[in-house]
Amino acid sequence: MSTFSDPNEEAPAFPPTPARSGMPKWYPDLLNTVSSRISTGRVRAVAAVNQELVATYWAVGKEILERQSQEGWGTKVIDRLSADLRDKFPGLKGFSPRNFLFMRSFASTWEGAAIVKAPLSQLPWYHHIALMQKLSDPETRLWYAAAAVEHGWSRNVLVHQIETRLHERSGQAVSNFKAVLPAADSDLLQQTMKDPYIFDFVSMTDRHNEAELESQLVNHVEKFLLELGQGFAFVGRQIRLVIGGDEFIADLLFYNFRLRSFVVVELKAGKFDPGFLGQLGFYMSAVDDLMAQPDDKPTIGLLLCKTKNNVVAEYALRGYSGPIGVAEWKTQIVDSLPEEFTTSLPSIELLEAELGDG
Repeated sequence: MSTFSDPNEEAPAFPPTPARSGMPKWYPDLLNTVSSRISTGRVRAVAAVNQELVATYWAVGKEILERQSQEGWGTKVIDRLSADLRDKFPGLKGFSPRNFLFMRSFASTWEGAAIVKAPLSQLPWYHHIALMQKLSDPETRLWYAAAAVEHGWSRNVLVHQIETRLHERSGQAVSNFKAVLPAADSDLLQQTMKDPYIFDFVSMTDRHNEAELESQLVNHVEKFLLELGQGFAFVGRQIRLVIGGDEFIADLLFYNFRLRSFVVVELKAGKFDPGFLGQLGFYMSAVDDLMAQPDDKPTIGLLLCKTKNNVVAEYALRGYSGPIGVAEWKTQIVDSLPEEFTTSLPSIELLEAELGDG
């Protein structure tokens, strides 16, 4: 990111830092306490940088919360505190007035015991900010925190998963997994499947045909793999399967290393029809015979339709012994994401610009 600016451009105006003489009489004690917290956190961060940084931010936020509760002071103290800490710790980043607001919110969001435990202790600070800005329910925040740690999501991926309501979609595909697989395999596979799948990177025409959808998914295969979930590897499109001298073409083929199975994905631009399952089951059997290795588990089928009747899909799956999931695909969340958390916190973009690459 370039650090050059137009010399003729007028610098942004910032309010002057309040004078120390205007601070409450207990302000020096606050400055010393916060300084002590920061010093302690910086020393411990040598061994565990992220965990200690998050714990320090929580402790500072807690101190600010308690002081405000007792004394009822406002933002001038925060501005003064930030300036004095910069003087006390030259080159220190992360203790701007904006970030103090995040720390205060962070301390009001979680109890201290939760911060030192996984998964919260393992998340970078910007991930915590995203959780605070996007979600209000503690259990939902913990769900996404655990998923972010497990899958190694960046902050942008975390935000994307929240905005596409991953916690509501995970495990929702109609399937026959419980009837045809051992319990452990069934549970893992069910949680791998979603309903609906969100292909917000796809721009469809009014025709909504399978070839167009397939082409765009392959062109954006990295985003497609992210939506499919952890462990998926792309094998190919339009997979040629020769059975008894006749040639058949499967839409998309993947391999899942967690499940140790091939996954055949069939795309349909219209409503679910029970007849689709016969074609998919045929492809699954062919992949088992022609491509799977002896230690691979049975091939999995995933049928993606524009719409479906869940009851019809459940009835149709009863006649199949192979593991099949049926789900819808959409190019966007039809209903806008609820305003779960109305916040007065500054945007994370402002904070990132302020902190720079540090």
